[in-house]
Amino acid sequence: MERATSERRHIPVLLQAILDHVAPVSGVWVDGTLGAGGYAKGLLDAGAEKLIGIDRDPLAHELAGVWAADYGDRVALHQTTFSKLDEVADQVDGVVLDLGVSSMQLDLAERGFSFQGDGPLDMRMSQTGRSAKELVNELDEAQIADIIYLYGEDRASRRIAKAIVKARELAPIETTGRLAEIIQSVMPRPKPGQSHPATRSFQAIRIAVNDEFGELVAGLEAAERALKPGGLLAVVSFHSLEDRVVKRFMRLRAGEAGGGSRYAPAQVPEPATFQLINKKAIGPNAQELEDNPRSRSALLRLARRTDVPARDVSAKTVGAPQLGEGVL
Repeated sequence: MERATSERRHIPVLLQAILDHVAPVSGVWVDGTLGAGGYAKGLLDAGAEKLIGIDRDPLAHELAGVWAADYGDRVALHQTTFSKLDEVADQVDGVVLDLGVSSMQLDLAERGFSFQGDGPLDMRMSQTGRSAKELVNELDEAQIADIIYLYGEDRASRRIAKAIVKARELAPIETTGRLAEIIQSVMPRPKPGQSHPATRSFQAIRIAVNDEFGELVAGLEAAERALKPGGLLAVVSFHSLEDRVVKRFMRLRAGEAGGGSRYAPAQVPEPATFQLINKKAIGPNAQELEDNPRSRSALLRLARRTDVPARDVSAKTVGAPQLGEGVL
């Protein structure tokens, strides 16, 4: 029952903005972050002939059993990461990526993504591999601080890491509630309207557990390889670190070298593999904010594939924050 409720609550962010820029929708599309199927269903209903849905989370495929049959053989599903989308898709008309954690994951306390409901400290999108509990209980203080600083941009990272290490000496940290309490105990009380003191740390740990920046860089490369000339890449991000990587990738691929960043030096323009559709990121309009408050931080960037051959890109080149060797 709880999982069905999560599906009903999921509202795909900036879907209408994507459809408006693509119209008329046709051909073969990839939804690289299937989730509860909001983008997939939106694209199919708008005219896509086929939808290739990709997600590493088994729950996404469980939920797809509720709706995918309505579209028959127009839907093909693959349980893998979107960094491998070009292994299951080629010469497609569009790729949509909705980055970060999904509503259905946040809403289920047992998945351990959020401190809004106490649950096991997990955070694994694929439900396999190293969990957040293992990370916070096994890494040393400096490694935890680096994760929180680089992926959460929290200046209190050393203070938080010290508190985590001290607390786990008393007992292993096993729940989201306890981790949130530990972080909150060493942070100033938030002012009205400010986010919970543990928000940035939870984001950082989740990113580390799921290698989200490694996936993002590889996923952008894979999308470039899979799209045919004229195909559209649409990426929705929810925090500045993600958006910076997407923005820099698209600008570099469009032949706009830019002036570099604190993570990456300026680059010499190469032949354009993409043409930018929107110079500035598109945010939610007033109606979407009213309908879906979670959309408030969402940013959409769009680019159209040229016929220039795809090429590799490094994480450093696109400004993805990187941990030192051996941290994870």
